[in-house]
Amino acid sequence: MTRNRMIILAAGIAVAIAAGLWLSELLVGTAGPANAPVASSGQARIGGPFTLVNQDGETVSDEDFQGRFMLVYFGFTFCPDVCPTELSIMSAAIEALGDKGENVQPVFITIDPERDTPDVMARYVKLFHPRLVGLTGTPEQIADVATVYHVFYRKAEDSSSSADYSMDHSSIVFLMGPDGEYLKLFSPGTGPDKMADEIKSYIEGDEAPRDR
Repeated sequence: MTRNRMIILAAGIAVAIAAGLWLSELLVGTAGPANAPVASSGQARIGGPFTLVNQDGETVSDEDFQGRFMLVYFGFTFCPDVCPTELSIMSAAIEALGDKGENVQPVFITIDPERDTPDVMARYVKLFHPRLVGLTGTPEQIADVATVYHVFYRKAEDSSSSADYSMDHSSIVFLMGPDGEYLKLFSPGTGPDKMADEIKSYIEGDEAPRDR
């Protein structure tokens, strides 16, 4: 790897982490009671309706995940390290939950639909958790779901028009409840054990603080 490419890669990682931390401060604010309504704080609502295509080429919507907790991560399959790291942490957290993890659905949504076709997603998600669902769609569909989750992404400014480009994006794992309601986000660097413990508290109905 050339020195220039290493510099570009490092810059991309820094942007992703910084964007994730910035969004966690901007959108979520301080923690409050578990039953505190999101709307009352004036904070932007996270999550909402979407229609996408899974790795099997089937059209799915947010309603298909009703009744289960979801761990949602936005990234792209050509991501060199940040995305596979977070997906591995998600997978390890679900495994750490044991039987309780059966009601937690891991979801990976691409922000690079040009390259991440259903076939590409199918090969990629197999590298992680066996129940990981990969979702793609048209550029418009991806823009819509990124909007409802308030996820930042863009093609890296230093990328050429060729297929060898990178993406800048926020790196956040969202925990959504069985009713589709946003519960919590996990910032970059959250370990699998901590993630599993916090998910478990929601599964068991503990009065864990809910992000707002």
